[in-house]
Amino acid sequence: MKFPNGPQTPAVVQMLRWIANPMSFMEACAKSYGEIFTLRVDKNLPPLVIVSNPQAQQQILTNDTKELEAPGDLNDVFEPLLGKHSVITISGAEHQRQRQLLMPPFHGERMRNYSEVITDVTKQVISQYQIGKPFNIRSATQAITLRVIMQAVFGLYEGPRAEKLQHFLGDLLERTSSRLSVALLYFPALQRDFGPINFWGNQMRLQQEADELIYLEIRERREQPDSSGRTDILSLLMAARDEAGQPMTDEELRDELMTLLVAGHETTATALAWALYWIHKIPSVRQKLLQELDSLGDNLDPSIVFKLPYLNAVCSETLRIYPVGMLTFPRKVRTPISLGGYELEPGTVIIGSIYLTHHREDIYPEPKQFKPERFLERQFSAYEYLPFGGGARRCIGLAFAQLEMKLALAQILSSKELQLVNKGEVRPKRRGLVTGPDRPIEMVVTSQRQVKPSILQTTTV
Repeated sequence: MKFPNGPQTPAVVQMLRWIANPMSFMEACAKSYGEIFTLRVDKNLPPLVIVSNPQAQQQILTNDTKELEAPGDLNDVFEPLLGKHSVITISGAEHQRQRQLLMPPFHGERMRNYSEVITDVTKQVISQYQIGKPFNIRSATQAITLRVIMQAVFGLYEGPRAEKLQHFLGDLLERTSSRLSVALLYFPALQRDFGPINFWGNQMRLQQEADELIYLEIRERREQPDSSGRTDILSLLMAARDEAGQPMTDEELRDELMTLLVAGHETTATALAWALYWIHKIPSVRQKLLQELDSLGDNLDPSIVFKLPYLNAVCSETLRIYPVGMLTFPRKVRTPISLGGYELEPGTVIIGSIYLTHHREDIYPEPKQFKPERFLERQFSAYEYLPFGGGARRCIGLAFAQLEMKLALAQILSSKELQLVNKGEVRPKRRGLVTGPDRPIEMVVTSQRQVKPSILQTTTV
């Protein structure tokens, strides 16, 4: 079988480039080899075929579970953190069952229950920052998203257990964001302590302490069911039953909670930080967005905020230009397929590059420029714009993430006048298994905002 062209450097060199700076590596490969190329990052694994063509993305994502399947050996990289029962690490019928159990909390009326949590938490966090004192905006957005996860997902609002769990989980996620952590995940032989160097051991101990608190919470809820109609996601998952009438086990619950934490905390915090950076870097964007928000007066009704066109365009462009998740989940060929002019045999691993697709000149003219108007001028297909992936493994929490992003931005921008401390360029870099800013984005509160009542509110009939 002839694979698409790709770099001919040794696998270990390609792996190191992949760990160090995957975005520039992919861009260099696309420039040299086109919209489909092959990487060889591990001599013990099959080559990786990377695609960024929307038609190829469509073919891959619409043939999920038919001609393609999830390659367990590649998804194993997530297992040390998420566990063996995460919807990310499992495949086949087991994946379908877990996904069906996870879907209900993220739809319809239940989503509205989380609006108040998001708004209240954002108010609490942003009120702590004083006028004239610079702060790292990503630290603020991380505090918001972690506290939202604690309340909306775990159902823990305050108390010693909530504080301890938030501390352990926050530290654990911060540790997993380094390039060293990524190297440990990609090179399992390094997953041990080396004399006084005990980075892996410390990380595992921290995870064990967090796990003990999670299992204790699950156990207590099983022993003392709450009849007051709790709406947090843990309670809903504990009440869920599959087609055979079976609930999730404690281990499945723990793994899915960790998955929701990792997928819903780090990603949304980064997206919010990027959004605030772009809004305050480009005055015209900030002006248009504030004008739209101010038209609501003091009434930041979540259902109205969610539908604001320019706010939606800003969020969409934020997720386009530097997508937090740069790749779709890997797929392995089950039966021979033709893709991009190549005949791919069973066992071939295919990965869609979200980052490269979002930077195609033919779809997004001047792709390196932040232009929210793109999303007001035209609709993009699900294979041209895919910040949450697609197919059978599309992100379950995408509606929750979009709601949180819009409500948090609306609350922050309506209550505070902010500005960037340094308007120099910030670029994306690897942060754990996702992307993040390559330096701290420092901001400062210049004053409190006084929102004028909207014309609609002041008009009497």
